[in-house]
Amino acid sequence: MEIFDSMLLSMPIADVSSAFWDSTLPGKAIVILLFIGSAGAWTIMYTKGVQLRMASRTTQQFLAAFRAMKNNPTALYAREEEYPATPLNDIYQAGCEGLGYELAARGIDPDDALMDETASELHRRLTLNQLETIRSVVDRNVADEALKLEGQMGLLATAVSAAPFLGLLGTVWGVMDAFSGMAQSGSAALSAVAPGISGALLTTIVGLIVALPSMVGYNMLSSHIRQISVQMDNFAQEFTSEIQNTYVIEG
Repeated sequence: MEIFDSMLLSMPIADVSSAFWDSTLPGKAIVILLFIGSAGAWTIMYTKGVQLRMASRTTQQFLAAFRAMKNNPTALYAREEEYPATPLNDIYQAGCEGLGYELAARGIDPDDALMDETASELHRRLTLNQLETIRSVVDRNVADEALKLEGQMGLLATAVSAAPFLGLLGTVWGVMDAFSGMAQSGSAALSAVAPGISGALLTTIVGLIVALPSMVGYNMLSSHIRQISVQMDNFAQEFTSEIQNTYVIEG
C-alpha cells in the first residue's frame, strides 16, 4: 500500500485549471470555443438519438398496422390513423394524396375510392403512367424525409473534423509564444517555459476530448439513419406495389 501511495505521489499531475490560466489569450479563446462546440455536439447527439429511437419504434408500429390491412393500402389514410414520429407516415400520406389526384383525373371521386374498403375492384382504372406519377411522388418524399433525418449531422461531422485541428492550432500558437518569450528573456530554464507549453498542450487535449465522443456519436447516428432510410425505400416499393395491385388496370 505504501509503494502504491509513493507511486501516486511521484506521478506528475496535470493541473487543467493552471494550464488554462497559463495559456495565451488565443489559447484560452480556442479552449472556450471547443467547450462551446462540445456542448453543441452533445446536444445534437442527444436530440438526434431521441428522435431516431422514437422513429424506429414508431416505424415498426406503422408497418405492422399497414401490413395488417390486406388488399387495402389506403385503409390507414381512410381511418385517419397517423404516426407522426416516423418518416414513413409522411411518405404514406403523400402517396395517398397523389393517388387521390390521379383517381380524380380519371373521373373517380377520391373519397369513394380511398374511403370505401370494398370499392377497390370498382375503381381499377389507373394506367401504368399514372402509377409512375404516384411512384415519383412517393420517391420524392422519401428523398425529402432522408434529408430531414440527415439534419444537423453536418454540424456533428464538423465537430469531429475541426476540433483536433483547432486544438493543434492552439498548441502550435502557444508553443511559439513560449519560445518567443524565452528568446526575449534570454533564459532557457525549463521552469520559465513549462507553464506556457503546458497551457499550449491543453488545447490539443480539449480538442481530442471534443472530437472522440463526437466521432463515436456520429458513426452510431449515421448507422441508425441508414437503417431507417432502407426501411423508407422498402416501404415505398411495398406501397406502390399495393397500389398497382389494387387500382391499376391489368393488361
